[in-house]
Amino acid sequence: MSVDVDGPTSELPDTERPDPTDAEQAVQDLEDLDHLDERSVSLFEGDEGGLEYAQRHALVALLKQRFISARTHPRDWRVLVENERVLRSRLNDLFLELAIDRGREVAWKRQASSETGGRFPTLLHDTAWSREETLVLVHLRDRLRAGLAGGDARVFIDREDLVKYVASFRPLHATDESGDEKRARNAVLSIVKSGLLIGSPTDERFEISEAVEPLLPLELLRELLEALQRANGTEAPPAAPDDELFHDEDQAEDAQ
Repeated sequence: MSVDVDGPTSELPDTERPDPTDAEQAVQDLEDLDHLDERSVSLFEGDEGGLEYAQRHALVALLKQRFISARTHPRDWRVLVENERVLRSRLNDLFLELAIDRGREVAWKRQASSETGGRFPTLLHDTAWSREETLVLVHLRDRLRAGLAGGDARVFIDREDLVKYVASFRPLHATDESGDEKRARNAVLSIVKSGLLIGSPTDERFEISEAVEPLLPLELLRELLEALQRANGTEAPPAAPDDELFHDEDQAEDAQ
């Protein structure tokens, strides 16, 4: 995990961007295949697999999606909870680890690390979030925590709030305000497509996904804010006291 101050990106491992229609397609797939005996492990001619259909579907969802949750993939989440050991084993066979935040009911995969420091073959490809996208994620994480701490069951945020937050990090020497605003708005759309903002791309108000917090590591968040302060010669607008923002949390291991 790193922040590239010179090149305006920060890397979050395993940041493949899902097609926004994946969730709907998954539902359609299940409906189309409801006639299958989900307890059978022989689903096609020559099938040597050892998983039932529902287990395979959950495994594919984990591999395709950046994350699955009880809200976005209720059926796959239920199967995952009931078959965690076997699905974890299948991911391990691919040099991947399964991470689960049970409190927020979110699960994701990440690249396994060798105990000897070597690198395993990987199916994942790292795609760097842009500077603007990362700033949006930082703000979402903070707003989500503040809302939940205040007793909100669901936390919402306006598009213009996000655009203004990104603009607050504009370096003093920056002059292309129009271009900066366009990049900020594109960043919001990208986060919507990733599933971390819930709503239509044309909406002006979005719900913040509960997956934001476990998917944005505290280490990266701290590093990013400090790097932006140094690069811009400005103070990052603090959204919460350090002891709140960076305290050790009872969550699944940091990932992505």
